[in-house]
Amino acid sequence: MLGGQRFACDDCGYERYVYYSCRHRACPKCQTQARQEWLKERQAELLPVPYFHLVFTLPHDLNPLLGWNEKNQRALLNLLFQAASRTLLEFGESRLHGTLGLTLVLHTWTQQLQPHYHVHGVVPAGALAGGADDGTATWQVAGRKFLFPVHALSRVFRAKYVAGFQALLNAGEVDLPPHLAGPLSAPGGSAHWIRRHLLSQSWVVYSQAPFGGPAKVLEYLSRYTHRTAISNERILGLRDGQVCFRWRDRRHDDALRSSVVPALEFVRRFAQHILPTGFQRIRHYGLLANRGKSERLDLCRRLLGAVAPSSADPPQTAAQWLETVCGLNATVCPCCQAPLQVTTLPRELLSQRPPQETVPMAPRGLDSS
Repeated sequence: MLGGQRFACDDCGYERYVYYSCRHRACPKCQTQARQEWLKERQAELLPVPYFHLVFTLPHDLNPLLGWNEKNQRALLNLLFQAASRTLLEFGESRLHGTLGLTLVLHTWTQQLQPHYHVHGVVPAGALAGGADDGTATWQVAGRKFLFPVHALSRVFRAKYVAGFQALLNAGEVDLPPHLAGPLSAPGGSAHWIRRHLLSQSWVVYSQAPFGGPAKVLEYLSRYTHRTAISNERILGLRDGQVCFRWRDRRHDDALRSSVVPALEFVRRFAQHILPTGFQRIRHYGLLANRGKSERLDLCRRLLGAVAPSSADPPQTAAQWLETVCGLNATVCPCCQAPLQVTTLPRELLSQRPPQETVPMAPRGLDSS
């Protein structure tokens, strides 16, 4: 326990316990405010052009290698970012004759917490060509309903990833689980395995103009930027060593389902989505690469005749953010509107607090992640 605070109402007896944030990116309770700040910053960078939402997915044949250890995960997921970003940037150069701007966000799980490795991308429908210094800079316009052919993207993405994967194998940068050590270590074994499991299938690439505009896609992606696998709202209960959680069935019109799994299995599923220390799950490329990003975006806005966004608002405190976003005043009782008395709880006292079920809680809403 990291300590916390007890909010109590002397008039009606309402109590609420709030724990201090651990700020770990895999914690399902932390980083909501950080998520909102990230979303606000990304929305401020949007250009007044159409945007496209793209998804690059790895075949499940690679899951045993990705899940074997952190070394593999770091190497193969870095390769996923490299293959996806280079594919898009090369298409921008060859077809639009300019530099794209793209943000890629890694997502590793399904609704049932099974491994499903893919990156989401947000890309403006256009590219910056020429240079600012010599006055030749122009904005190359892409189609409003069509960015690049997905079949061509898929083939190039697959070729880049497979070439990088073979290079990692040759350099010994990938550890082989026992059931794959034989097939991949034998003479010519890696080439045969790659042909059979990777090159024999089409790789899934999705590309579509978002229905709700780029702000809607960023809001969707922000659900995964500062959270891992599952939110607390989807965990329905824990009883007799079994965890019940809610999930959406994507194959049946997002129908709500529930599953019950042993607690250890639930922890195992969750833990496989905790990324290696220091691994960046959000990356920016091209126009949005960090170095010189502000200057490039200002140039794009001038070319598009757009006005630069106003300066960002000063950071809010947690209490201010809660009132702005949720309409909740943390200092007032939600039952009778009387002032709440705040008591700081040291770590050693938290084990003595009443059971969680005795604390009044607001009804839970459905989580759409």
